[in-house]
Amino acid sequence: MKRILLLAAVLFALVLNVHAQGPKLGHIDSAELIQMMPQTKQADSTLRRFAESLDGQMKTMTAEYQGKLQTYQSKMDSMPEAIRTTKQQELQDLGTRIQDFQQSAQESIQKKKEELYSPILKKAEDAIKEVAKEKAYSYVCDTSVGAVLYSTDSDDLMSLVKARLGIK
Repeated sequence: MKRILLLAAVLFALVLNVHAQGPKLGHIDSAELIQMMPQTKQADSTLRRFAESLDGQMKTMTAEYQGKLQTYQSKMDSMPEAIRTTKQQELQDLGTRIQDFQQSAQESIQKKKEELYSPILKKAEDAIKEVAKEKAYSYVCDTSVGAVLYSTDSDDLMSLVKARLGIK
C-alpha cells in the first residue's frame, strides 16, 4: 500500500511539474530555411529560365513595334490618308497585343512560381511540424514574417529542422 501511495505521489508531482513549466516555445526563420534548401536553387534557376524565355518574346515584339513605328514616322507625311489610318491602327493593335502579352507573361510567371515553390514550402512546413511534435513544442513562431514582437526565451529549431531535411 505504501508503494502505491508513493508511486501516486511521484506521478502527481510529475504532472504538476509538467503543467507548471507551461507550454514549450520554439521559433524558426522559415525564409532562411527555404533559402538553404537545395530544391530552392533548382526552382530559382527554372523560374529564371522560364522568365527569360518570356522576356525574349517580349523583346521581339517590342523590337517589331519600334521598327514599324519608325517606318511609319519616317513615311507618314508621304502616305495617303487611308494608308496612314491603316498603319496607325496596325500600330495600336500591336501595342495592345504587347500589353496583353506582358500581362499574360506576368500571370504565367506567378503560376509557375507557385507550381515550383509549393512542394518546397510543404516540405519545409512538414519538417517543422515533425520536429515540433517530436520535441513536444506547443508553439513554433516564424520569425521571418516579423509577427513576433516580443517573446520570452524560446528554442531555435533551425538546426533540428535542417538535420531533418538533410541540409548542412
